[in-house]
Amino acid sequence: MSLAEQHEWFKRATSRRALLRGGAISAGAAIAGPALLSGTASASTSAKATPALIKKADWAHGGYLAPFGRHIAYGADPTSQMSVAWQVPGPVANPFIRVGSSPFDLGHRISAEVRNLATPASVWNSSTASPVDSIPPSLAAATIEQYYLHAQLSGLRPGQTYFYSIGHDGFDDGGGVSSFTTARRGRHPFTFTAFGDQGVSYDAIGSTNLIRAQNPAFHLHAGDVSYAESGGRGLVTDSYDPRVWDSFFTEIEPAAASIPWQVAVGNHEMEAWYSPDGYGGQHARFDFPGEASSAARPTYYSFVYGNVGIVSLDANDVSFEIPANLGYTGGAQAAWLARTLAGLRRQPDVDFIVAYFHHCAYCTCAVHGSEGGARKFFVPLFDQFGVDLVINGHNHIYERTDPLRGGVSRPAPIGSTVRPATEGTTYIAAGGAGVGLYDFGAPDSYQGHVRAVPSVPGFVNEAGGSTVTETVTWSRTRFTGYCLLVMDSKPGWRPGAPSTLIVRGLSEDGSEVDRVVLAR
Repeated sequence: MSLAEQHEWFKRATSRRALLRGGAISAGAAIAGPALLSGTASASTSAKATPALIKKADWAHGGYLAPFGRHIAYGADPTSQMSVAWQVPGPVANPFIRVGSSPFDLGHRISAEVRNLATPASVWNSSTASPVDSIPPSLAAATIEQYYLHAQLSGLRPGQTYFYSIGHDGFDDGGGVSSFTTARRGRHPFTFTAFGDQGVSYDAIGSTNLIRAQNPAFHLHAGDVSYAESGGRGLVTDSYDPRVWDSFFTEIEPAAASIPWQVAVGNHEMEAWYSPDGYGGQHARFDFPGEASSAARPTYYSFVYGNVGIVSLDANDVSFEIPANLGYTGGAQAAWLARTLAGLRRQPDVDFIVAYFHHCAYCTCAVHGSEGGARKFFVPLFDQFGVDLVINGHNHIYERTDPLRGGVSRPAPIGSTVRPATEGTTYIAAGGAGVGLYDFGAPDSYQGHVRAVPSVPGFVNEAGGSTVTETVTWSRTRFTGYCLLVMDSKPGWRPGAPSTLIVRGLSEDGSEVDRVVLAR
């Protein structure tokens, strides 16, 4: 079944169980108070912090409910828009954010929006991540309630550092003062980072700290974010523990509270219990640029920072390997991608286009290999519009290809300069952000440890669940280890002047394992 069909089945099944228990669910109750619908997973968005079926007298005092898990993201225009999100452990009254150009003058309260998620015990307490016998009896039959708060900030000044604090009635200083900086206008050097497949672990904490050390303008997360949904198949029977999200946001807060954290959805973000497309939970937790102005609320988007156009895609829409959401946009994403890439190439200030998404278009990792759906639906558009760099996750390794166009590659050893306008797109899998590592079918080959081989075995996931083996010559750098991708943009003094995007692969300890220079 598709993910949408599974969601509908789950709703019917849980509604029948609720009726058998005498808990008839009406449409009105579902709108007014989803948090207490026994046996029904739900996502709710409300400008008020009062779930209708929770008596306000039963709330904990706001002073006992400390905010946590701050994470920010750009709006559609990084020079003037920023979204700030955080969590609270229970319902609160009048959540807010204060913002100012000085930490000592944060201005008046700006109301925040509440988005709550309710996950019944029937979904989460059979998770392999949380065995039933390890759950306290008081929680074994509980519905997990999670409250996410969001503030959309606009009208900000370009290149300005702002300070902010968060709170609610009874708690006026939610964890102290944080800061963020909007994008500057014009052509200027900057750094950004990327990886995929982080999860919650000792190594994931190290990856977060490595990001902070680069002082990037923003960070791209190429999917498989927390692994709360640990099955990864987009099935209602997948193992799932929503509390892992709480741990994840606590883990990344030291970086994500001040560095825009731009996520793409991976297969572990398909949570069938909340919405037909599986992304109801993600829309409760994250802010995607441009979604406020779109009734469709897509998880794919783009933005421009300096001289680089960034395009985030939903590879679940084209995945032959994990087809739960295959084709769910009905071709809308591919059409949007063609329009977006054409528009970026018409902008004289945009030198480089970087696309990122979860499943790998080109990868020789022995676990997930390459995604034939990405090659079929995305790669021809990358070739047509000259995308410079593609970043993927999914495979828990680091691998860089030689530049490719039309399936033909040109050798690009470590440290070389690639000219994408004539040589093609460089593809990098950087899925080693914190979860268990995978293997290659060929020896590792990276900076200081180059092991040149004439060809490397791989496979492609094709329609119908089949795989096709291949032997390739485009696998240039292979590193089995935790990693971070760092991009340094150095634009020319005017549009059309020589510009470079230096791409570096770092290991967990910060040492360099790969480098290539993209030049236009």
